Amino acid sequence: MHIGILETGAPPGDLAEKHGTYAGMMAALLGPSHCYTRYDVRGGELPGSPDACDAYVVTGSAAGVNDGHGWFESLTHFLRTARGTARLIGICFGHQAIAHAFGGRVVKAPQGWGLGLTRYDILTPIAGLGASVTAMASHQDQVVTPPEGAEVLARTPFTPCAALSYADGYALTLQFHPEFDAAYARALIAAHTAPDIDATLRDQATRSLDGPSDNAAIGAWLNRYLASGRVA
Repeated sequence: MHIGILETGAPPGDLAEKHGTYAGMMAALLGPSHCYTRYDVRGGELPGSPDACDAYVVTGSAAGVNDGHGWFESLTHFLRTARGTARLIGICFGHQAIAHAFGGRVVKAPQGWGLGLTRYDILTPIAGLGASVTAMASHQDQVVTPPEGAEVLARTPFTPCAALSYADGYALTLQFHPEFDAAYARALIAAHTAPDIDATLRDQATRSLDGPSDNAAIGAWLNRYLASGRVA
């Protein structure tokens, strides 16, 4: 399968030198059976046509959907034209961007940051997954109203719309980061400079990484969706 990775962000500082790019992390999660094309969305790169690839992955980003970036308007237009032509996966910011593009509502969560390894309750039985999955969270914005026709697949009390599927298999989106391994997650927490991430939250998030994640199982789930268009 030919997958276009719509890269909308980058690791902060010099972390990419050791841990790689977000496009590289997504390609590693999904595996070598696909071929990949990276698009630098912030630099103005988008596919010339939605059918240029079989599927697209929108990566994480430090940006927010309500920040007013010109490149985000171009991304929104592309996602709307790609709907129904190519399968779509959204990760963190990508989850929010797809929801926004299709009519959902995204806000900066008043409860603050979701940060660290987090257990998400699975609401619909999904092959290969249990009643919950554990993956890295790193976000302040989140989807609060899903688009019409979207189904909530996973949640926590903190993040009630943690994973969404869209009618007819158009998209599968996750607020969490199965592409982040523990080493990068630890480095990212240490590199966060947001003033509302205090020492207590940073310490709790770092200590959470001592536990196991379900990254491999989530990656397999994403591959099954890419192959079939089905989320369960």
